[in-house]
Amino acid sequence: MFGQLMISRRFAPLFWCQFLSAFNDNFVRQMLVMLILFRFGGGDAGSKVTLAIGIFILPSMLLSALGGELADSHDKALIARRLKFAEIFIQLVAAAGFYFSSLALLYVSLFGLGIIAALFGPIKYGILPDHLKREELVSGNALVEGATFAAIICGLIAGGFAAAEGRAVWSVVLQLAVVGLACWAASLFIPKTSVGAPGLRINPNLFASTRDILRELKRDDRQWVGGAAVSWFWLVGAVALSLVPVVVKSRIGAGIEVETAINLFFAIGIAAGSLLAAIIAHGRIQLGPTPFLLLAMAGVLVDLGLTTGALPQAASEIGLVDFFSSIAGLHLLADILLLSAASGLFVVPVFAAVQAWAGEDRRARVVGAVNTLSSIYMVAGSLATTLLLKLAGLSESAVLTLLGLISVLAAAYLFRFLPKQSD
Repeated sequence: MFGQLMISRRFAPLFWCQFLSAFNDNFVRQMLVMLILFRFGGGDAGSKVTLAIGIFILPSMLLSALGGELADSHDKALIARRLKFAEIFIQLVAAAGFYFSSLALLYVSLFGLGIIAALFGPIKYGILPDHLKREELVSGNALVEGATFAAIICGLIAGGFAAAEGRAVWSVVLQLAVVGLACWAASLFIPKTSVGAPGLRINPNLFASTRDILRELKRDDRQWVGGAAVSWFWLVGAVALSLVPVVVKSRIGAGIEVETAINLFFAIGIAAGSLLAAIIAHGRIQLGPTPFLLLAMAGVLVDLGLTTGALPQAASEIGLVDFFSSIAGLHLLADILLLSAASGLFVVPVFAAVQAWAGEDRRARVVGAVNTLSSIYMVAGSLATTLLLKLAGLSESAVLTLLGLISVLAAAYLFRFLPKQSD
Protein backbone atom coordinates (compact mmCIF):
# COMPACT_ATOMS: atom_id res chain seq x y z
CA MET A 1 0.00 0.00 0.00
CA PHE A 2 2.92 2.35 0.72
CA GLY A 3 4.24 1.88 -2.81
CA GLN A 4 0.84 2.39 -4.41
CA LEU A 5 0.25 5.62 -2.50
CA MET A 6 3.70 7.02 -3.25
CA ILE A 7 3.19 6.77 -7.01
CA SER A 8 -0.41 7.97 -6.89
CA ARG A 9 -1.36 11.48 -8.01
CA ARG A 10 -3.96 11.58 -5.24
CA PHE A 11 -1.28 11.30 -2.54
CA ALA A 12 2.30 11.87 -3.77
CA PRO A 13 2.10 15.68 -4.31
CA LEU A 14 0.73 16.15 -0.79
CA PHE A 15 3.53 13.96 0.56
CA TRP A 16 6.25 16.05 -1.09
CA CYS A 17 4.55 19.33 -0.22
CA GLN A 18 4.41 18.28 3.42
CA PHE A 19 7.99 17.00 3.30
CA LEU A 20 9.37 20.28 1.99
CA SER A 21 7.17 22.36 4.30
CA ALA A 22 8.36 20.42 7.35
CA PHE A 23 11.92 20.80 6.11
CA ASN A 24 11.41 24.58 5.96
CA ASP A 25 10.05 24.69 9.51
CA ASN A 26 12.74 22.54 11.03
CA PHE A 27 15.62 24.04 9.10
CA VAL A 28 14.77 27.48 10.51
CA ARG A 29 13.97 26.13 13.99
CA GLN A 30 17.15 24.07 14.25
CA MET A 31 19.29 26.90 12.90
CA LEU A 32 17.79 29.19 15.53
CA VAL A 33 18.23 26.64 18.33
CA MET A 34 21.87 25.99 17.43
CA LEU A 35 22.58 29.73 17.20
CA ILE A 36 21.03 30.17 20.65
CA LEU A 37 22.99 27.30 22.16
CA PHE A 38 26.35 28.19 20.65
CA ARG A 39 26.30 31.93 19.85
CA PHE A 40 23.50 33.99 21.42
CA GLY A 41 22.20 31.92 24.33
CA GLY A 42 24.48 32.61 27.27
CA GLY A 43 22.98 31.49 30.56
CA ASP A 44 19.39 31.73 29.26
CA ALA A 45 19.74 29.12 26.50
CA GLY A 46 17.06 26.82 27.92
CA SER A 47 14.41 29.55 28.19
CA LYS A 48 15.31 31.01 24.78
CA VAL A 49 14.97 27.59 23.10
CA THR A 50 11.63 27.05 24.86
CA LEU A 51 10.53 30.53 23.72
CA ALA A 52 11.40 29.64 20.11
CA ILE A 53 9.22 26.53 20.25
CA GLY A 54 6.41 28.49 21.92
CA ILE A 55 6.57 31.19 19.22
CA PHE A 56 6.20 28.55 16.51
CA ILE A 57 3.29 26.86 18.27
CA LEU A 58 1.36 29.95 19.39
CA PRO A 59 -0.41 30.70 16.05
CA SER A 60 -2.08 27.29 16.14
CA MET A 61 -4.03 28.30 19.24
CA LEU A 62 -6.06 30.90 17.33
CA LEU A 63 -5.63 30.05 13.64
CA SER A 64 -6.32 26.30 13.49
CA ALA A 65 -10.06 27.02 13.66
CA LEU A 66 -9.74 29.42 10.74
CA GLY A 67 -7.72 26.81 8.85
CA GLY A 68 -10.46 24.24 9.40
CA GLU A 69 -13.16 26.64 8.22
CA LEU A 70 -11.16 27.55 5.10
CA ALA A 71 -10.56 23.88 4.29
CA ASP A 72 -14.19 22.80 4.79
CA SER A 73 -15.62 25.72 2.80
CA HIS A 74 -13.13 25.72 -0.12
CA ASP A 75 -11.15 23.45 -2.37
CA LYS A 76 -8.38 22.30 0.00
CA ALA A 77 -5.81 22.07 -2.79
CA LEU A 78 -6.37 25.71 -3.75
CA ILE A 79 -5.86 26.91 -0.17
CA ALA A 80 -2.70 24.80 0.07
CA ARG A 81 -1.23 26.48 -3.03
CA ARG A 82 -1.89 29.96 -1.68
CA LEU A 83 -0.37 29.16 1.70
CA LYS A 84 2.77 27.69 0.17
CA PHE A 85 3.17 30.74 -2.07
CA ALA A 86 3.06 32.97 1.02
CA GLU A 87 5.64 30.74 2.69
CA ILE A 88 8.22 31.79 0.08
CA PHE A 89 8.26 35.33 1.49
CA ILE A 90 8.58 34.08 5.07
CA GLN A 91 11.64 32.11 3.97
CA LEU A 92 13.13 35.37 2.72
CA VAL A 93 12.68 36.86 6.22
CA ALA A 94 14.50 33.83 7.65
CA ALA A 95 17.27 34.33 5.09
CA ALA A 96 17.60 37.98 6.16
CA GLY A 97 17.73 36.91 9.80
CA PHE A 98 20.59 34.54 9.12
CA TYR A 99 22.42 37.01 6.88
CA PHE A 100 22.33 39.75 9.53
CA SER A 101 22.70 37.32 12.48
CA SER A 102 19.45 38.76 13.85
CA LEU A 103 17.73 36.70 16.52
CA ALA A 104 14.68 38.97 16.26
CA LEU A 105 14.23 38.34 12.50
CA LEU A 106 14.64 34.59 13.01
CA TYR A 107 11.96 34.67 15.71
CA VAL A 108 9.69 36.63 13.32
CA SER A 109 10.23 34.08 10.54
CA LEU A 110 9.54 31.22 12.94
CA PHE A 111 6.28 32.92 13.94
CA GLY A 112 5.36 33.31 10.26
CA LEU A 113 6.07 29.64 9.60
CA GLY A 114 3.89 28.85 12.61
CA ILE A 115 1.01 30.79 11.01
CA ILE A 116 1.37 28.81 7.76
CA ALA A 117 1.58 25.53 9.68
CA ALA A 118 -1.55 26.40 11.67
CA LEU A 119 -3.57 27.06 8.51
CA PHE A 120 -2.08 24.15 6.56
CA GLY A 121 -2.54 21.53 9.29
CA PRO A 122 -6.32 21.03 8.82
CA ILE A 123 -5.75 20.82 5.07
CA LYS A 124 -3.00 18.20 5.04
CA TYR A 125 -4.89 15.88 7.37
CA GLY A 126 -8.41 16.82 6.29
CA ILE A 127 -7.61 16.13 2.64
CA LEU A 128 -6.49 12.53 3.24
CA PRO A 129 -10.00 11.06 3.64
CA ASP A 130 -11.02 12.97 0.47
CA HIS A 131 -8.49 11.09 -1.65
CA LEU A 132 -7.88 7.86 0.32
CA LYS A 133 -10.07 4.89 1.20
CA ARG A 134 -10.75 4.14 4.87
CA GLU A 135 -8.39 1.15 4.79
CA GLU A 136 -5.67 3.45 3.41
CA LEU A 137 -5.97 6.06 6.16
CA VAL A 138 -3.48 4.51 8.59
CA SER A 139 -0.91 4.08 5.82
CA GLY A 140 -1.56 7.59 4.51
CA ASN A 141 -1.19 9.10 7.98
CA ALA A 142 1.95 7.05 8.60
CA LEU A 143 3.48 8.31 5.36
CA VAL A 144 2.58 11.92 6.15
CA GLU A 145 4.11 11.51 9.62
CA GLY A 146 7.06 9.74 8.02
CA ALA A 147 7.44 12.61 5.56
CA THR A 148 7.29 15.06 8.44
CA PHE A 149 10.00 13.37 10.45
CA ALA A 150 12.16 12.46 7.46
CA ALA A 151 12.04 16.18 6.67
CA ILE A 152 12.91 16.90 10.28
CA ILE A 153 15.99 14.73 9.87
CA CYS A 154 17.07 16.68 6.79
CA GLY A 155 16.09 20.02 8.34
CA LEU A 156 18.01 19.27 11.53
CA ILE A 157 21.14 18.39 9.60
CA ALA A 158 20.90 21.43 7.34
CA GLY A 159 19.98 23.76 10.21
CA GLY A 160 22.80 22.46 12.38
CA PHE A 161 25.38 22.90 9.65
CA ALA A 162 23.99 26.33 8.75
CA ALA A 163 24.60 27.49 12.32
CA ALA A 164 28.15 26.14 12.35
CA GLU A 165 30.98 28.62 12.16
CA GLY A 166 32.43 29.14 8.70
CA ARG A 167 29.35 28.19 6.69
CA ALA A 168 28.97 30.44 3.62
CA VAL A 169 26.08 32.83 4.24
CA TRP A 170 25.02 32.95 0.60
CA SER A 171 24.59 29.15 0.42
CA VAL A 172 22.18 29.18 3.39
CA VAL A 173 20.19 32.06 1.91
CA LEU A 174 19.98 30.26 -1.45
CA GLN A 175 18.88 27.04 0.20
CA LEU A 176 16.06 28.77 2.06
CA ALA A 177 14.78 30.37 -1.16
CA VAL A 178 15.01 27.19 -3.28
CA VAL A 179 13.21 24.98 -0.78
CA GLY A 180 10.41 27.53 -0.42
CA LEU A 181 9.92 27.57 -4.19
CA ALA A 182 10.02 23.77 -4.41
CA CYS A 183 7.36 23.44 -1.70
CA TRP A 184 5.03 25.78 -3.60
CA ALA A 185 5.70 23.88 -6.86
CA ALA A 186 4.71 20.57 -5.22
CA SER A 187 1.44 22.11 -4.01
CA LEU A 188 0.46 22.88 -7.61
CA PHE A 189 0.06 19.14 -8.30
CA ILE A 190 -2.28 18.34 -5.39
CA PRO A 191 -5.61 17.21 -6.94
CA LYS A 192 -8.68 19.35 -6.43
CA THR A 193 -11.20 18.35 -3.78
CA SER A 194 -14.91 18.81 -3.41
CA VAL A 195 -16.14 21.44 -0.96
CA GLY A 196 -17.23 19.67 2.22
CA ALA A 197 -19.43 22.47 3.57
CA PRO A 198 -20.26 24.90 0.73
CA GLY A 199 -22.63 26.97 2.88
CA LEU A 200 -20.16 27.45 5.71
CA ARG A 201 -19.41 31.10 6.55
CA ILE A 202 -15.98 32.05 7.88
CA ASN A 203 -16.18 33.47 11.38
CA PRO A 204 -13.92 36.57 11.51
CA ASN A 205 -13.83 36.43 15.30
CA LEU A 206 -10.86 34.13 15.88
CA PHE A 207 -11.56 33.72 19.59
CA ALA A 208 -15.19 32.79 18.96
CA SER A 209 -14.39 30.36 16.17
CA THR A 210 -11.70 28.70 18.31
CA ARG A 211 -14.15 28.38 21.20
CA ASP A 212 -16.83 26.96 18.90
CA ILE A 213 -14.69 24.24 17.32
CA LEU A 214 -13.42 23.12 20.73
CA ARG A 215 -17.00 22.95 22.02
CA GLU A 216 -17.99 20.91 18.97
CA LEU A 217 -15.07 18.55 19.53
CA LYS A 218 -16.10 18.18 23.19
CA ARG A 219 -19.60 17.06 22.19
CA ASP A 220 -18.20 13.84 20.70
CA ASP A 221 -16.60 11.86 23.54
CA ARG A 222 -14.48 9.72 21.21
CA GLN A 223 -13.07 12.67 19.31
CA TRP A 224 -12.36 14.61 22.50
CA VAL A 225 -10.40 11.75 24.08
CA GLY A 226 -8.60 11.10 20.78
CA GLY A 227 -7.76 14.78 20.49
CA ALA A 228 -6.44 14.81 24.06
CA ALA A 229 -4.21 11.81 23.27
CA VAL A 230 -2.80 13.47 20.16
CA SER A 231 -2.28 16.69 22.12
CA TRP A 232 -0.33 14.88 24.84
CA PHE A 233 1.98 13.45 22.17
CA TRP A 234 2.76 16.98 20.96
CA LEU A 235 3.23 18.31 24.51
CA VAL A 236 5.75 15.56 25.30
CA GLY A 237 7.54 16.23 22.01
CA ALA A 238 7.69 20.00 22.52
CA VAL A 239 9.06 19.75 26.06
CA ALA A 240 11.52 16.94 25.30
CA LEU A 241 12.88 18.63 22.18
CA SER A 242 13.43 21.87 24.08
CA LEU A 243 15.09 20.31 27.14
CA VAL A 244 17.15 17.38 25.87
CA PRO A 245 19.56 19.52 23.76
CA VAL A 246 20.24 21.71 26.81
CA VAL A 247 20.78 18.68 29.06
CA VAL A 248 23.12 17.05 26.56
CA LYS A 249 25.18 20.22 26.25
CA SER A 250 25.40 20.94 29.98
CA ARG A 251 25.83 17.38 31.31
CA ILE A 252 27.77 15.66 28.55
CA GLY A 253 29.46 18.61 26.86
CA ALA A 254 27.96 17.94 23.44
CA GLY A 255 29.13 20.04 20.54
CA ILE A 256 26.99 21.11 17.61
CA GLU A 257 27.55 17.79 15.76
CA VAL A 258 26.33 15.80 18.77
CA GLU A 259 23.32 18.08 19.21
CA THR A 260 22.38 17.53 15.58
CA ALA A 261 22.79 13.75 15.98
CA ILE A 262 20.53 13.75 19.06
CA ASN A 263 17.76 15.51 17.16
CA LEU A 264 18.27 13.11 14.25
CA PHE A 265 17.63 10.13 16.50
CA PHE A 266 14.42 11.75 17.74
CA ALA A 267 13.21 12.12 14.15
CA ILE A 268 14.36 8.66 13.05
CA GLY A 269 12.59 7.00 15.96
CA ILE A 270 9.26 8.77 15.36
CA ALA A 271 9.40 8.09 11.62
CA ALA A 272 10.17 4.40 12.24
CA GLY A 273 7.40 4.13 14.84
CA SER A 274 4.90 5.81 12.53
CA LEU A 275 5.63 3.46 9.63
CA LEU A 276 5.63 0.43 11.94
CA ALA A 277 2.18 1.45 13.18
CA ALA A 278 0.83 1.20 9.63
CA ILE A 279 2.55 -2.13 8.99
CA ILE A 280 1.10 -3.64 12.16
CA ALA A 281 -2.38 -2.24 11.48
CA HIS A 282 -2.88 -3.96 8.07
CA GLY A 283 -5.48 -1.32 7.16
CA ARG A 284 -7.34 -1.46 10.49
CA ILE A 285 -7.32 1.23 13.17
CA GLN A 286 -6.39 -0.45 16.46
CA LEU A 287 -6.44 1.67 19.62
CA GLY A 288 -6.01 -1.04 22.28
CA PRO A 289 -2.21 -0.67 22.63
CA THR A 290 -2.32 3.13 22.86
CA PRO A 291 -2.34 3.53 26.69
CA PHE A 292 0.44 0.94 27.05
CA LEU A 293 2.58 2.90 24.59
CA LEU A 294 2.07 6.06 26.65
CA LEU A 295 3.20 4.14 29.75
CA ALA A 296 6.34 3.13 27.86
CA MET A 297 6.96 6.78 26.94
CA ALA A 298 6.50 7.74 30.60
CA GLY A 299 9.03 5.17 31.76
CA VAL A 300 11.63 6.36 29.28
CA LEU A 301 11.12 10.01 30.29
CA VAL A 302 11.67 9.14 33.94
CA ASP A 303 14.82 7.18 33.09
CA LEU A 304 16.06 10.01 30.87
CA GLY A 305 15.57 12.55 33.63
CA LEU A 306 17.13 10.46 36.40
CA THR A 307 20.08 9.39 34.26
CA THR A 308 21.03 12.88 33.10
CA GLY A 309 20.34 14.36 36.54
CA ALA A 310 22.93 12.06 38.08
CA LEU A 311 25.66 13.28 35.74
CA PRO A 312 28.03 16.09 36.77
CA GLN A 313 28.29 19.33 34.83
CA ALA A 314 30.43 18.88 31.72
CA ALA A 315 33.95 20.28 31.98
CA SER A 316 34.71 20.34 28.25
CA GLU A 317 33.09 19.88 24.82
CA ILE A 318 33.09 16.45 23.20
CA GLY A 319 32.62 15.32 19.61
CA LEU A 320 30.67 12.51 17.99
CA VAL A 321 33.30 9.79 18.50
CA ASP A 322 33.62 10.44 22.23
CA PHE A 323 29.85 10.69 22.62
CA PHE A 324 29.11 7.40 20.85
CA SER A 325 31.86 5.60 22.73
CA SER A 326 30.64 6.68 26.19
CA ILE A 327 28.21 4.72 28.37
CA ALA A 328 26.22 7.87 29.11
CA GLY A 329 25.97 8.73 25.42
CA LEU A 330 24.77 5.26 24.41
CA HIS A 331 22.26 5.21 27.28
CA LEU A 332 20.91 8.58 26.17
CA LEU A 333 20.59 7.46 22.55
CA ALA A 334 18.73 4.31 23.58
CA ASP A 335 16.27 6.36 25.62
CA ILE A 336 15.71 8.79 22.74
CA LEU A 337 15.08 5.99 20.23
CA LEU A 338 12.67 4.19 22.57
CA LEU A 339 10.79 7.38 23.43
CA SER A 340 10.45 8.54 19.84
CA ALA A 341 9.54 5.12 18.38
CA ALA A 342 6.86 4.60 21.04
CA SER A 343 5.58 8.10 20.27
CA GLY A 344 5.20 7.29 16.56
CA LEU A 345 3.38 4.03 17.34
CA PHE A 346 1.17 5.96 19.76
CA VAL A 347 0.00 8.89 17.63
CA VAL A 348 -0.64 7.44 14.14
CA PRO A 349 -3.64 5.19 14.91
CA VAL A 350 -5.20 7.78 17.22
CA PHE A 351 -5.10 10.52 14.57
CA ALA A 352 -6.43 8.10 11.94
CA ALA A 353 -9.33 7.25 14.27
CA VAL A 354 -10.17 10.93 14.80
CA GLN A 355 -10.25 11.44 11.01
CA ALA A 356 -12.46 8.37 10.53
CA TRP A 357 -14.89 9.52 13.22
CA ALA A 358 -15.40 12.96 11.59
CA GLY A 359 -18.08 13.58 8.95
CA GLU A 360 -17.03 14.84 5.51
CA ASP A 361 -18.69 18.23 6.02
CA ARG A 362 -16.71 18.97 9.21
CA ARG A 363 -13.56 16.87 8.92
CA ALA A 364 -11.12 19.75 8.48
CA ARG A 365 -12.66 21.62 11.40
CA VAL A 366 -12.27 18.52 13.59
CA VAL A 367 -8.60 18.36 12.58
CA GLY A 368 -8.36 22.10 13.26
CA ALA A 369 -9.89 21.58 16.69
CA VAL A 370 -7.39 18.83 17.49
CA ASN A 371 -4.55 21.05 16.27
CA THR A 372 -5.86 23.89 18.46
CA LEU A 373 -6.02 21.59 21.47
CA SER A 374 -2.52 20.31 20.68
CA SER A 375 -1.15 23.84 20.46
CA ILE A 376 -2.78 24.73 23.79
CA TYR A 377 -1.12 21.70 25.35
CA MET A 378 2.26 22.61 23.81
CA VAL A 379 2.14 26.26 24.80
CA ALA A 380 1.01 25.29 28.31
CA GLY A 381 3.84 22.76 28.47
CA SER A 382 6.37 25.33 27.27
CA LEU A 383 5.13 27.93 29.79
CA ALA A 384 5.10 25.40 32.62
CA THR A 385 8.62 24.32 31.69
CA THR A 386 9.85 27.91 31.75
CA LEU A 387 8.22 28.54 35.14
CA LEU A 388 9.66 25.35 36.61
CA LEU A 389 13.12 26.24 35.33
CA LYS A 390 13.09 29.93 36.22
CA LEU A 391 10.85 30.29 39.28
CA ALA A 392 10.90 26.86 40.89
CA GLY A 393 14.60 26.39 40.14
CA LEU A 394 14.24 22.83 38.86
CA SER A 395 16.85 21.43 36.52
CA GLU A 396 16.03 20.32 32.98
CA SER A 397 16.51 16.70 34.10
CA ALA A 398 14.02 17.12 36.95
CA VAL A 399 11.42 18.55 34.57
CA LEU A 400 11.84 15.54 32.25
CA THR A 401 11.30 13.20 35.23
CA LEU A 402 8.20 15.14 36.28
CA LEU A 403 6.82 14.95 32.73
CA GLY A 404 7.23 11.17 32.81
CA LEU A 405 5.33 10.88 36.09
CA ILE A 406 2.47 13.06 34.81
CA SER A 407 2.35 10.92 31.64
CA VAL A 408 1.46 7.93 33.84
CA LEU A 409 -1.70 9.81 34.87
CA ALA A 410 -2.42 10.60 31.20
CA ALA A 411 -2.12 6.88 30.39
CA ALA A 412 -4.60 6.06 33.17
CA TYR A 413 -7.04 8.52 31.57
CA LEU A 414 -6.71 6.76 28.21
CA PHE A 415 -7.15 3.32 29.79
CA ARG A 416 -10.52 4.48 31.09
CA PHE A 417 -11.92 6.59 28.24
CA LEU A 418 -10.25 5.77 24.89
CA PRO A 419 -12.22 3.23 22.80
CA LYS A 420 -10.34 0.05 21.90
CA GLN A 421 -11.58 0.13 18.30
CA SER A 422 -12.26 3.01 15.91
CA ASP A 423 -15.59 1.60 14.70
